[in-house]
Amino acid sequence: MIGANGRMPMITVLSNGLIFDGVADDLVPGHVVIEGDRIVGVTERLGPVAADARVIDVRGRAVMPGLIDAHIHAYSPRPNADRLPMTMVAHWARKMLESCLQRGFTTVRDVGGADHGLRRAIDAGWIDGPHLIYCGKALSQTGGHGDKREAGTDGWCVHHGYAGHTSRVVDGADNVRRAVREELRLGAGFIKIMASGGGLSPTDELEDAQYSEDEIGAAVDEAVRCHRYVTAHAHPDAVISRCLELGVRCFEHGTMISDRTAARAVELGASVVPTLTVGRAVARHGRELGFDEAILRKVAAVNALSLESLERLHRSGVRTGFGTDLVTGLDHYQYEEFRIRGEVCPAVDVLRSATSVNAEIVRRQDAGRIAAGLVADVIAVAGNPLDDLSVFTDDGHNVQLVMKGGIVVKDTLSS
Repeated sequence: MIGANGRMPMITVLSNGLIFDGVADDLVPGHVVIEGDRIVGVTERLGPVAADARVIDVRGRAVMPGLIDAHIHAYSPRPNADRLPMTMVAHWARKMLESCLQRGFTTVRDVGGADHGLRRAIDAGWIDGPHLIYCGKALSQTGGHGDKREAGTDGWCVHHGYAGHTSRVVDGADNVRRAVREELRLGAGFIKIMASGGGLSPTDELEDAQYSEDEIGAAVDEAVRCHRYVTAHAHPDAVISRCLELGVRCFEHGTMISDRTAARAVELGASVVPTLTVGRAVARHGRELGFDEAILRKVAAVNALSLESLERLHRSGVRTGFGTDLVTGLDHYQYEEFRIRGEVCPAVDVLRSATSVNAEIVRRQDAGRIAAGLVADVIAVAGNPLDDLSVFTDDGHNVQLVMKGGIVVKDTLSS
């Protein structure tokens, strides 16, 4: 295969690794051969390699697919971020995304905020960030989870509704259709709607059901006809059940899901992306960040239910993704999601959620596994994450090698 510059692409060999392929139950000794941006071979025995090949001896580290975070917000540096200039928020996004990549997250899905400009900056090499999948602005009804206006103020109105850095207010089925079409025009890979109340929204309750059936149906119809999908912010069981029947096939949080609704999600092939670490982080730092007591009360309610819901999803066999939702500058807790999930789920299932399962959810069929033909998003980790998820520590020192598309973006193997 000849590269775009007329030269053969570089061959890289990750030798002497213990490979977790994103699916299997165990680590397997072997070598990963990469040509250009693709994995071309995974072998137990390494034969002769080209004289100009780059060989990286990982010396018994766990070699695994690059991690995928299916729920981030690159444009949420702090509470009330909508009052900040967009240029300032964009600089925060660069800092956050580059940190994600250094932690080994080679793909992220932004579920409210990120746009075509941010992805173009990554693709152009202006930002050393992960592969970015985005929905544009999340869609919210007036007074819904994406309406950041506090009670008693009209603040930050654009046209006839609210539009911030991460969401916009759209009411009525026809307006929802128009908004979905606009986000798709701007390159959205999926659509997000706010279908229930949320922990950090100022004027609703967690149990609130938001958007009418016609509005949800309009969003689903527009997305599906363009070969996209709708994900819904949803905490209450009744909201998840309702949205399932209206064609929504992915859910963020899913905190109050019942066994019955989980079984229905399995039947319909739907996915849920829980986000546990954000609630713990906000409970820890909420007051210093300026969150009021009403918001902290809702966050506490979510935290009290989140492990039980995760266990229910796992027991029911729902396709369960890995997301962190670390808004307001708390993204350095990204690894904590592993530790929390490990309290109720086997380590291998947590790792699958962050690799092969998330690749299915975000529709990156070329990622999430170590296999020939797939993109060379690969990390090497000191220690065995199948035995101990705490190898993912806050400072990230155990993630010693990160490759994105065959390019080494972090290498501390020799330090």
